Amino acid sequence: MLFSYKAIETGGRPVNGSIDALNIEVAISALQRRGFTVSTIVPAKNKAFFKRDLAFWKRVSSKDIVILSRQISTLFEAQVSALRIFRLLAIEIGHPILRQILIEIADDIQAGSSISKAMGKHPEAFSSFYVSMIRSGEEAGKLDQTFGYLADYLERTYEVTSKAKNALVYPVFVIITFVAVMVLMFTTVIPSISAILVESGQAIPIYTRIVLGMSTFLMKYGWFLLIIVIVGALFLWQFVKTPNGRYVMSGFKIRVPYIGNLFRKLYLSRIADNMHTQLASAIPIIKTLEITAEVVDNAIFEKALAVAAEEVKGGSSIADAFAKSSVIPGIMIQMIKVGEESGELGSILETMARFYRREVSNAVDTLVSLIEPALIIMLGLGVGFLLAAVLIPVYSMAGVAG
Repeated sequence: MLFSYKAIETGGRPVNGSIDALNIEVAISALQRRGFTVSTIVPAKNKAFFKRDLAFWKRVSSKDIVILSRQISTLFEAQVSALRIFRLLAIEIGHPILRQILIEIADDIQAGSSISKAMGKHPEAFSSFYVSMIRSGEEAGKLDQTFGYLADYLERTYEVTSKAKNALVYPVFVIITFVAVMVLMFTTVIPSISAILVESGQAIPIYTRIVLGMSTFLMKYGWFLLIIVIVGALFLWQFVKTPNGRYVMSGFKIRVPYIGNLFRKLYLSRIADNMHTQLASAIPIIKTLEITAEVVDNAIFEKALAVAAEEVKGGSSIADAFAKSSVIPGIMIQMIKVGEESGELGSILETMARFYRREVSNAVDTLVSLIEPALIIMLGLGVGFLLAAVLIPVYSMAGVAG
């Protein structure tokens, strides 16, 4: 059962947090063993529900974890104790969910838990990759280096991923704005002009009749069409959350023209960087492949890595295991083979990660440079067709009247 408490440390500093215990007496005894003087302690059932609800609306973002990891790394390098680090960051952090997570981690550490085990209780903030890295650092006695590796890796990953996402923000915004303007034109401007053209009794060109028909359809069935779009979007969202839907969407993302090439390079960069970071922390190769499969965020690459892990378990080399997958490029397989033969797999993967990061950056820059003129042409053609369909009959009517 979860209890929320307020207490005073031995030094007189007030603290608050939560503790999981069989009953309230056991909870108080556990807090007293930590050196706390308990002032209040109550069941946290409602609070836990509220926390889950709040977490749904305000999740811990990748950016928050990047900043947190760098802060932890810096404090470890300054020889600050683990408990003191998490207590200090819990006070300073601005994110309410992350603050509560850090308080609970500090409480678990003070109760004798390892850092990796305490972090493993919060998968909404720390991935299995993150926890495995910390566990490896604890076993090797190199937590300061491990947090440094994590901070560097997360910064690189965040930089590449955010650049790829930001490249799609502009075109999506322009397309949404264009659609909104066109709908506004079809539902407000075109109906007024339509009445004038019909009353004139003149023959209406085919392209103008198409525009007027679209306007009439939106006026009559616009809300019905909107409902269909919303229901379809909800159905697609639910479908993507299923294993089959996730696999279909993953395949679509890497096969769509040009953008698919960008996504493939992004995933390959993530795989190479992830594997390099874990091998640098002395995590076994099979575990490295399994964890990389969990965090690659694409079902097709995830399947390829899972199959490769099984092949390696059976005695196959990494290069031979990757060669059985159609999504791993030949150049990466050959480079990994060279790394295995020379004993420099870690440095080879680091080189591949840098290569694919540059490829992603270049692909994003090229995509942005192509999207802008393409959008301008698309908008020009759309607006031009609409104006021509409306104005040509109006000018013809004005000429006849003159």
